[in-house]
Amino acid sequence: MLQEIYGDCEAKMQGSIEHMQRKFKTLRTGKVTTNVLDHVKIDYYGTATPLDQVGSVLTPDATTITITPWEKHLLKDIESAIQSANIGVNPNSDGTQIKLFFPPMTTDQRKESVKQMKGMGEDAKVSIRNDRRWANDKIKKLEKDKEITQDDSKSAQDNIQKITDKYIAKIETILKDKEAEILKV
Repeated sequence: MLQEIYGDCEAKMQGSIEHMQRKFKTLRTGKVTTNVLDHVKIDYYGTATPLDQVGSVLTPDATTITITPWEKHLLKDIESAIQSANIGVNPNSDGTQIKLFFPPMTTDQRKESVKQMKGMGEDAKVSIRNDRRWANDKIKKLEKDKEITQDDSKSAQDNIQKITDKYIAKIETILKDKEAEILKV
């Protein structure tokens, strides 16, 4: 029973870290990535479709993204979707592809990205603490239902705290590495 709770708790905490890392992909670092366009969708025959499913989205260098639609009539739709997404740049079309030129990040922009990243890290820590509370509630219920002893309950809650500490430390390490990446010029 307790091993199952430990396993479920670790799986939930790992999921929180993975969610945080997915959110990091939307942050701008020194090198632009195609992930800044992940939330941009166009109307493709009545369906909201991500850009990477209607054309090739590439980063030829550290500050440029090119979008080459597979169907040329989509150029205008893609341009308007990018403009309405407000990602900080205007699309430049040459009739066959769209180029997005991102200026190099200023120190203030880098600090703002670090601030957003730390907020995402705090959200992940809150999620992990919620997972800890969930596991402790399960353990307390087992104790209340007399399925485990009070000593077993205390020991299990200590184990849950050790698991929590391990995942909080992982988040701290990830945040430190990501901050160094963002601030590196």
